[in-house]
Amino acid sequence: MSLNLDDYDQEQARLMEEMCIIIDENDKAIGAESKKTCHLMDNINKGMLHRAFSVFLFDSENRLLLQQRASEKITFPNMWTNTCCSHPLNTPSELIEEEQLGARTAAQRKLEHELGIQPEQIPLEDFKFLTRIHYLAPSDGLWGEHEIDYIFFIKANVDFQSNPNEIRDAKYVTPSELRAMFADPNVPMTPWFKLICNSFLFNWWTKMDTIESEKDVDTIHRLGF
Repeated sequence: MSLNLDDYDQEQARLMEEMCIIIDENDKAIGAESKKTCHLMDNINKGMLHRAFSVFLFDSENRLLLQQRASEKITFPNMWTNTCCSHPLNTPSELIEEEQLGARTAAQRKLEHELGIQPEQIPLEDFKFLTRIHYLAPSDGLWGEHEIDYIFFIKANVDFQSNPNEIRDAKYVTPSELRAMFADPNVPMTPWFKLICNSFLFNWWTKMDTIESEKDVDTIHRLGF
């Protein structure tokens, strides 16, 4: 499908040219396509699936850093979500699967891009991999997501400065504050964030001191199907 992105934000349209990693349902890399191609519902409905990650960053008080996606975003604009969610790219450093190194590298890169968090504050070894989820979610009929998402927790006191082209707002929340946001129909949430929260997050949040015991490298959880 040919689609002109001239009506969208120029920077967000440029980022749609990045090359994502195409995978099968077992998370085996089988090719690469542009971010634009991966997120068109016409292709998703034909089974196109790509690799992604979601980072949940907590401070020393175990508060979770949330972001509200910018109005300029092409998919899921203005929605609240976890600290950072994006894609490993089809580059040598982000294709490495051993110890999820490619996804960790991508997470570190995007936390700097979106939130200005310097890599030295979030070393690769501090990202705690927990599991993978597979989900499909339409955005507006034209765009959507179909991903296998690597879930990372990281605990760090960071200095952040939001990139306004990526993030409209950001704040730390406690579990009770996040539950209140979910209860408010006027607070839009991304579908993957809802799935992770309903299936895992609140339970994991109570186990921050032993979170590595929750690690599951083998399972791909199929959610929302």
